[in-house]
Amino acid sequence: MNAMMETSELPAVFDGVKLAAVAAVLYVIVRCLNLKSPTAPPDLYFQDSGLSRFLLKSCPLLTKEYIPPLIWGKSGHIQTALYGKMGRVRSPHPYGHRKFITMSDGATSTFDLFEPLAEHCVGDDITMVICPGIANHSEKQYIRTFVDYAQKNGYRCAVLNHLGALPNIELTSPRMFTYGCTWEFGAMVNYIKKTYPLTQLVVVGFSLGGNIVCKYLGETQANQEKVLCCVSVCQGYSALRAQETFMQWDQCRRFYNFLMADNMKKIILSHRQALFGDHVKKPQSLEDTDLSRLYTATSLMQIDDNVMRKFHGYNSLKEYYEEESCMRYLHRIYVPLMLVNAADDPLVHESLLTIPKSLSEKRENVMFVLPLHGGHLGFFEGSVLFPEPLTWMDKLVVEYANAICQWERNKSQCSDTELVEADLE
Repeated sequence: MNAMMETSELPAVFDGVKLAAVAAVLYVIVRCLNLKSPTAPPDLYFQDSGLSRFLLKSCPLLTKEYIPPLIWGKSGHIQTALYGKMGRVRSPHPYGHRKFITMSDGATSTFDLFEPLAEHCVGDDITMVICPGIANHSEKQYIRTFVDYAQKNGYRCAVLNHLGALPNIELTSPRMFTYGCTWEFGAMVNYIKKTYPLTQLVVVGFSLGGNIVCKYLGETQANQEKVLCCVSVCQGYSALRAQETFMQWDQCRRFYNFLMADNMKKIILSHRQALFGDHVKKPQSLEDTDLSRLYTATSLMQIDDNVMRKFHGYNSLKEYYEEESCMRYLHRIYVPLMLVNAADDPLVHESLLTIPKSLSEKRENVMFVLPLHGGHLGFFEGSVLFPEPLTWMDKLVVEYANAICQWERNKSQCSDTELVEADLE
């Protein structure tokens, strides 16, 4: 009798275990996908001024909820992984012309030029000069999607191809792109200014490109001539402060660090002959032993220390990161500047976000935009599962640029009116 009772109780026990297992799996899914996180408008940091009030009225995306895809869009990791793996969905193929510039050290810089597909909203000639993320170029899907959208809104687009990033373009000097070298970007900007003397510039940088464009603008006041505004998306502001966080396993940053280092190794090794060949006149500090260290590197910091810093003769990794980071140049930028980061970006530690927050508290020209979700260069939008081709980031950058163009037009019209009134008096 007792044996029969024990047997009848076993199914109930197993059902309880199954129920607990299902509950545990659901809990993990909810936690990993961050499903309980609310949707909200981005946090905005700025000083009250005529410009900021105009932007709030003219840029609805700054005050509207950013709503990512329901199932996975609140996970910064999935947003980042989708950006990294597939870039964008149904990405267009804008048609452009590739331009080549020979640099003073013999390097061959390239950029792609795309003409506008419509008249700009203010009727002016405006060129977006765009600097992509680490090891990226004009053929990346997120760049193609953004360029196509900008063209349709009346912008000419010039997109820098980082030195060594395009697989079909050989290096012509023993040097690659680095974290903060602005030479190639500056050469592209100068080409645009000379070729289109009436154009005005909107400067845009993504991730590492955000560091480069901000550093470029802050290097000299002359670099800000003819620049209407600058937008930086998902950069980390200080490589020196970021290096410690990149070695932490929190938010899997150490894993992302390994993946990016592996990609950088492949790019460097694809140019092995141009960088390390016997016939190459290498920088004095770059030795053959650095190539062997490159093979065993598992982090970006090791690659930067053994190879990248030596392209420009820095004596230490600390010096390289201090000099190449835009943080020491941001306060020298006087044109309107929008800095965008996502709070759930797994690559940019929250401690780094104190830099743009502090800057926006001191400078009237700076607005810091911080949505809850978006990951690293993700910012996908969509209803439940499938994302839209165009992202919140694409729309925000163009909307901000349009607003700044209108702001400048209104300012010039007001100035003209004041001059006429003064002449009448």
